[in-house]
Amino acid sequence: MSTKLHPLSVPYRSVQTALGLLWIVFLIGFSGTAVIGGTTGALIFGAAILAGLVGAVVWEFLYFQRFEYELTDDTFDLVSGVVSRRNREIPYRRIQNVGISRNVIQRLAGIAEVSLETAGGSSAEAQLRYVSFEEAKRLQNELSRRKRRRSATESAAETDDEGVSERETEQLFEITEWELAVLGVVSIDLRLIPLLTLAIPFLSPALADPALWAGPLYVVAPLAAIVLYLLTSIASGIISVTNYYDFQLVRTGEELRFERGLLQRYSGTIPLEKVQTLTISENVLERAVGYASLLIETAGYSPGEAGGSQSAIPIAKRERVLRLAQSIEPYGDVEFERPPKRARERYFFRYLGVLGVLTGLVFLAERFFVPGLEWYWMLLGVIAVPIGAHLKWKHLGYALVDDHVVTRAGFWNRTTTVVPYHRVQTVLDSQTIFQRRRKLATLTIDTAGSSSLIGQDARAIDIDRERANELREDVADRLQESLAGRTAPEDKLFDPAGTETAGAEDSPSVSPGE
Repeated sequence: MSTKLHPLSVPYRSVQTALGLLWIVFLIGFSGTAVIGGTTGALIFGAAILAGLVGAVVWEFLYFQRFEYELTDDTFDLVSGVVSRRNREIPYRRIQNVGISRNVIQRLAGIAEVSLETAGGSSAEAQLRYVSFEEAKRLQNELSRRKRRRSATESAAETDDEGVSERETEQLFEITEWELAVLGVVSIDLRLIPLLTLAIPFLSPALADPALWAGPLYVVAPLAAIVLYLLTSIASGIISVTNYYDFQLVRTGEELRFERGLLQRYSGTIPLEKVQTLTISENVLERAVGYASLLIETAGYSPGEAGGSQSAIPIAKRERVLRLAQSIEPYGDVEFERPPKRARERYFFRYLGVLGVLTGLVFLAERFFVPGLEWYWMLLGVIAVPIGAHLKWKHLGYALVDDHVVTRAGFWNRTTTVVPYHRVQTVLDSQTIFQRRRKLATLTIDTAGSSSLIGQDARAIDIDRERANELREDVADRLQESLAGRTAPEDKLFDPAGTETAGAEDSPSVSPGE
């Protein structure tokens, strides 16, 4: 039987639509007032606003009337469209994630948005805007149950039909107040720097006063960098705390379920059989205090996250993160192999060239625009060049273990990526013109995860060219062996027996990054 959206979706969506059309209504009304003027112009302005509101309400009422969804035996069906009708059938086996999103107003109204993501999608396959929160939870549970039933054998289906009992739900992680505070302190999103640079003159004119920054370059430049870093850190911390407030992760059957958020509340699922990669992330501050985070990437779109990944642990002690990562993908002991030392020489000359360009720009600025910049203080950066080159080289590495390929990269934000061989889509090695001069290459391991679309694949960077060729063939061979050995259609993830054994007897003696 078909089901409609919640009646409150009509007024809520009407307000959203009216706000979206506000600039058009204002333009029409303002034009009428300016051209005609007086009472007639004011009436035109009022009529434009009224017409916009009425039009929004009528449109959203028709949308509500013509939107229906239904759970059939094999598919999730939707019928929608005001002007043109659209019929969609989404097979349960293709559903990757069922997400629930609620902002503050939606929580007060008792409604929620449900998003259905499928493998390979760059956006939500279907959105229900809006249903009651109880209906949203019912759909999330029912779609997960039917997806498992469709992918299981007949005997497993009978067991699955009984639902998920209380004992089958295991809480894996819940963020504490201390961990949330640590997250707020160590979070830093460098993407905010351009936005804050543009916003500072408007938010705090005193900071933009040229007289405040008068002085030698060797004093002003570090001071400006510190101020900008502190502002970025504060903004990043506030965003991280609101995003991951009350974060919880539980395991229900063969999937993980998470819930998080203060202002915008997210709830979603991570099917274990769809896991593509695991990424352990540690920025400089996190490494200093012994913390890390864990991201799980699946083959599909992830709401509220960048790059198609979901946080399994936003932040926790590093040992705790590694234990959960090993329970999902038991990759065992890892001993990383670093690139050859000639790669470090490449970084030295690269950073030296960047410093030379910056010094030249400051010199030109002093010569033609801002006398007294004292450009020669930029040359002190020569001291940091070899240090930066060594740190970049030191934190690169790769390893091929029994069932996984593991890569590591990054100093400011070090990421360790774990890829099961059976998830590999393509393996390729590439060389830039600068790498060819030093007989280096980069090996890229591509998966079905959406991060591949934005260039965030697992990569062994600047390794020996001949070694890259060997690794490419080796990974391809191990992929074929892994696929040949996988007789069951379901992935063997989160095996309770295997997890216990691994935790008790096969605890890794060498952790990624050590």
